[in-house]
Amino acid sequence: MPELPEVEVTKLGIAPHLLGRSITAVKILDGRLRWPVPSNLSKLLPGQKVHSIERRGKYLLIELDTGHLLIHLGMTGTLRVLPLSEPLKLHDRVTFEFAKLSLRLHDPRKFGAVLWHPHSKGPIDQNPLLQKLGIEPFSPGFASEQGAQLLYDASRKRSVAVKQFLLAGQAVVGVGNIYCSESLFEAGIHPAKAAGKLTRPQCVRLAAAVRLILKKAIDAGGSSLKDFVNSDGDPGHFMVQTKVYDRKDQPCKVCKTPIKQIVQGQRSTYFCPVCQKR
Repeated sequence: MPELPEVEVTKLGIAPHLLGRSITAVKILDGRLRWPVPSNLSKLLPGQKVHSIERRGKYLLIELDTGHLLIHLGMTGTLRVLPLSEPLKLHDRVTFEFAKLSLRLHDPRKFGAVLWHPHSKGPIDQNPLLQKLGIEPFSPGFASEQGAQLLYDASRKRSVAVKQFLLAGQAVVGVGNIYCSESLFEAGIHPAKAAGKLTRPQCVRLAAAVRLILKKAIDAGGSSLKDFVNSDGDPGHFMVQTKVYDRKDQPCKVCKTPIKQIVQGQRSTYFCPVCQKR
């Protein structure tokens, strides 16, 4: 499913085409997503200009004249900027039309979301869906020693495995399944280690690893397993760089020991038993 790098890549791809433009029409082709798409968007949004496009966790926040669109890609969603003349495809759910182009949400499994947060309900960061999210990994508050201290403080007395701790997104957002395995390998931490047993030096390494791996993923255009493509329709290429993820029984790129695979919370985890001793 699209994680922070894929959503960031999508944001960077659509922003140059949409900023400063006004919506001419909204077509809700199938509003039965994770939450119902507000039916009044077709009347409310035409004529409104796009002022900014930001990302919070895995949500895209598109600021218009009177509020924000919150768009989530779910498990299989993609957002593409296409010519207005481009024929609709099966699983296209919502289109936002502009002069000569459209922004289309394509979502086969319908776990994505298109929601509306009017300015009258307060700043966008007060939206209930965003308030529970952890800190952004590239924010000043997660830089260097601050990020390490945040992870250390948040993990105290937590018996859950460190991988599950990261996946929960309550300490830091965006470290999805692929990026958990890669970050823990980079930091030399066993994925089954109890979060509460992380040492301060381990938290220093882990915070740095999270930032490094997510940046590499963004630079590579994200990860494409099945469905993800960027706003131009191109797949991400981070998977060719992975050191442990999806490399079961292949030699570790550091010590040549075969990579192991375990299941944690119904998700596959990959690690090196030598480089990541428990």
